[in-house]
Amino acid sequence: MLWLRIAALALVAAGLGLPINDVFRYALLLLATVPIFVGRVSNRPSLWLTAFGVVTLAIAVQLSWPAPRIDEGHNVFVVEGRGDALEQGLPEDAFRQMSAEFDARYPPERRCDLQSFGCWRKGGFPDRPYAFSADGIYDRAAYSRRVTGIDFSDPVWLRLGFINEAQYNWGGTGEIQRNKRNPWWIVLHPWRLAMPYFVVHRFPADFVGSQLCWQGLVLWEGAGERFAAWQQPEFVCRPIEGGDIGRRIFGVSIAAPLAIRLVPTMSMRLRQLVEPGLALLAAGAVLMLLVRWRPRQLALPFTFIGLSLLVVLLNDASFIGGVRPFDGGDDGLVYEGMARRMVQHALNGDFAQALEGGEKVFFYGGPGLRYFRAAEHFVFGDSFLGYLSLMLLLPFMVLAAFRRFFDARGALALTLIFIVVPVGAVFGTTFFQYAKWAVRGFADPAAATLFVAGFVALLGPTAAGPGQRFAPAFGAGLLFALALWLRPNLAPAAGILLGGAGLAALWQVQLGRVTGLCLGFLPVLGMALHNWIYGGVFVLFSANATIPEVLPMAPSAWVAALGELLRLDPGGQHVRGGLLQMMRWLAGPSESFLMVPLHAAAIAVLVRVAFWRRFDPWLRLTAAATLAQHPVAWFYQSSDRYYYLAWLMTLLVCAVWLRNESGPLLQQRFPRGTEWLGRHPLRMWLGRVLDWWTRVTGLAR
Repeated sequence: MLWLRIAALALVAAGLGLPINDVFRYALLLLATVPIFVGRVSNRPSLWLTAFGVVTLAIAVQLSWPAPRIDEGHNVFVVEGRGDALEQGLPEDAFRQMSAEFDARYPPERRCDLQSFGCWRKGGFPDRPYAFSADGIYDRAAYSRRVTGIDFSDPVWLRLGFINEAQYNWGGTGEIQRNKRNPWWIVLHPWRLAMPYFVVHRFPADFVGSQLCWQGLVLWEGAGERFAAWQQPEFVCRPIEGGDIGRRIFGVSIAAPLAIRLVPTMSMRLRQLVEPGLALLAAGAVLMLLVRWRPRQLALPFTFIGLSLLVVLLNDASFIGGVRPFDGGDDGLVYEGMARRMVQHALNGDFAQALEGGEKVFFYGGPGLRYFRAAEHFVFGDSFLGYLSLMLLLPFMVLAAFRRFFDARGALALTLIFIVVPVGAVFGTTFFQYAKWAVRGFADPAAATLFVAGFVALLGPTAAGPGQRFAPAFGAGLLFALALWLRPNLAPAAGILLGGAGLAALWQVQLGRVTGLCLGFLPVLGMALHNWIYGGVFVLFSANATIPEVLPMAPSAWVAALGELLRLDPGGQHVRGGLLQMMRWLAGPSESFLMVPLHAAAIAVLVRVAFWRRFDPWLRLTAAATLAQHPVAWFYQSSDRYYYLAWLMTLLVCAVWLRNESGPLLQQRFPRGTEWLGRHPLRMWLGRVLDWWTRVTGLAR
């Protein structure tokens, strides 16, 4: 059934058309994905042939009668001196006017010092007149891409991918900034792009009679490649006439914001509706012909997706279909810049350069994220909808992990707390924290999602434990390998889990399972292979583990601290550093020393569970793996995002311990209190609600 589901989803994606980079088609993809994976997919060849025929017909109509495309180009506009790519590639008169606008806004005598950190003058200049756009991967665009319409007042929703290219890794010291965060109540427009940029459009004859409306500076081409400047503080419209066809219209955002809206004729509006209509027809045909489901099966998945999207929306709405400008110096900008270069190398046929990933020896801590980002651009264009999909998957993986050790009601309650209740922040178990780092483009949330998925596949979905089959074991090993590609510091926990599962399978002579685990995990060696092939050195994961900033308490520092204690110097530098490192570890993702006692008790529970035979062997293995993961915090940086997963696994073990050991003990010691709590109206009401949800959704089965 898994392969049938994947094939049905691929058929839907083909009908929607790649790249899926707008909210409407992504919504269709989500609406189709849920029934495909919770319902039953038919294996009747006649139905598959019919669905394939409908999708093929929809694609053929789109190709033979597409909506008219507008050539669009865009790029950052920063210049220093003469003779750069912008001057050579842009129309002379347009470049002259934009350059004058730039010099007036950023006078040469006031520009940042070349020696200052993050100064935009240190080579952060365009290398082509029109920037590369992943939206144009499957299209032969004259400039950056081709579009069917124009309507933007916020460049974040215009999806200007070039703003996150590697050469624009500017800091905060120069007069040109990358972005500014709007006040929190401006939910749909959380960012202001502070980089100067331009956008140019060239219309085909089909748009004669349409209206182009704008606010800001527009350069409208006339005869002889001369451009008339139209600076409008309020929206003004001008008809597109026959003489405008084939000519360029530049929108310039240097000294003032820019907004442009195209008002097409009625006939053009109808033609623009054909492609979305065909996409809807293709997705609907696949669902109607191939998938059978009951409506109640969709209630829980769509509830999870809706709640998760709400959390993401409140955190950063641009993650849902826009392109936010990443912060200068952040991992997000580094990985995205590398990924965009990799995509361009691949499109040029230079696959060796693309696979190199921007580094001959991996240095940054999450080597795999650049490859994920590159693949994301081929499917989702200039958007972050691929990463969003991973984040929408995370609550389902958390539910499956809790369901492995709890009944349906308990697992559902814990998962809903994970999604919507911020109190989980003290244990690194709230979805908001993962979303916060995902929208910034860091690898940790993606690694956590894949790790939890591998954990569920390794232990099996029920208390009966994993089966003996090759495929689930291979999937578990592969998911752990991919998680380590994204965050190599998860290696201790992955090693204990896979090693323990492998030894158990060997003991039970489950050779197929052992083979699957080994072969699935084998790609983890790809990092070392990459470093050897491209860099000629053996580095197992990435080279940044050797720099002092990453290891504030290296093993040598602990040895020095022990020496200070032996010399009866408890106030020594290394002793104080080690104590601070331990306090930060026990502060956990809350980053509050007030949580140290709670987290210390949680570590004691891990030890208790790992070494007490009365617990489920798989829970004991989980506790041991979590204990192996925690010491990373003794040496590594104390940033909260590094340890979300360790504390999430800690919560899982502690929750089972509370139910199995602490709960009965409390009942014995405080029978009246526990009886009162059990009969409290609020608790009984919540229990009824959860029971209803488990019955309606079928989760109890």
